[in-house]
Amino acid sequence: MTKYKHLFGPVPSRRFGRSLGIDLTPYKTCSFDCVFCQLGRTTAKTFERKEYVPVKDVIEELDDWLKSSGEADYITLSGSGEPTLHSRFGEIIDFIRSSSSIPVVLLTNGSMLKYADVRAAASKANIVKLSLSAGDQDLFEHINRPPPDVSLKVLVEGMQHFRDEFAGELWLEVFVIWGANSTPKDISRIAELAKTFKPDRIQLNTAVRPPAESFVHPMPKQKLENLATYFDPPAEVIAEFSSDYTSSAKASEDTILAMLQRRPCTTKEISAALGLHINEVSKYIGKLERTSVIQAKPTGHKVYYTCCLEAGVSE
Repeated sequence: MTKYKHLFGPVPSRRFGRSLGIDLTPYKTCSFDCVFCQLGRTTAKTFERKEYVPVKDVIEELDDWLKSSGEADYITLSGSGEPTLHSRFGEIIDFIRSSSSIPVVLLTNGSMLKYADVRAAASKANIVKLSLSAGDQDLFEHINRPPPDVSLKVLVEGMQHFRDEFAGELWLEVFVIWGANSTPKDISRIAELAKTFKPDRIQLNTAVRPPAESFVHPMPKQKLENLATYFDPPAEVIAEFSSDYTSSAKASEDTILAMLQRRPCTTKEISAALGLHINEVSKYIGKLERTSVIQAKPTGHKVYYTCCLEAGVSE
């Protein structure tokens, strides 16, 4: 069994270096069912806010982690679903801010920002990263697959209200799918909406990891770079993860499995995150693959490994 139930990592992130993740919802509990999600299809699509996991347990794990290791570039509320569905996520941010100098990042699809109490809680983070990948309702429904009564207009209005209230850094991620939202017209519409809530930083992403749906194809880097100029400020194409940080994390199958339960990774990314030689990582990967605990998924010129078990489950 892994040491923590609600914490994972630190894991490699193309956006935030080495990030300790906090998982606040059951596996694939989300307000959307995005076609590009690296965790697969949403199994519990909901707008219900409640204390999905006990705040007391999360804080106890964070306290232990901070005292025993406590080294990461960021602490990120993300995980296996939409973190703002947790009714007390703001209290967890309060604890981190009072106990550590590590910046807190909230990764959210923005769907709950129409509620004032969610905006107030989200405002406690150092960085909030929003997601917007459609410039009209039809594309929004195709890409994000929200509940029937959820509109792009209300989503963007929530982001606008949050920008007015938030004093920290507001980032925006635009996920570009080749052939779906990848034309200059599609991107121009997204860029116009982004202007209305003025993100400090805009990043273009694409399907470099195995997505929920097989029809989701990655955009070539050069095409993404061309589309980046449509934004103000100009967007950046998220680079491949790199870090010269040397971790003293204990090498074990459980450590690697915990990473792969949350997101697909290559052997190189696992090596960078755990400070292990690539040959040692390959040894663990080989054993986990032979026992059918993980499986390989070739994507482009890389091979990602994914866990065959749901997050939080260990044998």
